[in-house]
Amino acid sequence: QVQLVESGGGLVQPGGSLRLSCAASGILFSIYDMGWYHQAPGKQRELVAYITSGGSTKYADSVKGRFTISRDNAKNTAYLQMNSLKPEDTAVYYCNAENLPLAHDYWGQGTQVTVSS
Repeated sequence: QVQLVESGGGLVQPGGSLRLSCAASGILFSIYDMGWYHQAPGKQRELVAYITSGGSTKYADSVKGRFTISRDNAKNTAYLQMNSLKPEDTAVYYCNAENLPLAHDYWGQGTQVTVSS
């Protein structure tokens, strides 16, 4: 059974930081590309950051220079370090594990991030 479990969300003031974690089980983590997406109320889910199995990364323009995605294959965990948070970063953040050749696509349950004073 595949599970992706996000943690680390919460309430933070503007300018603050949070670190999200995504712990994976039931998959060979190292061969999956990992992504973080967010979805604000009334809006579509959007890509925030992505890291390939080889370690290449890409970011949404809105978070470049503020967020950093990383992975620890030994711990089967992906991370999203979020700095200089803004109110517009408020959303539910979802972890995704993808392997295109295997046609596998898995999602976590999401973790709420609220940026407010």
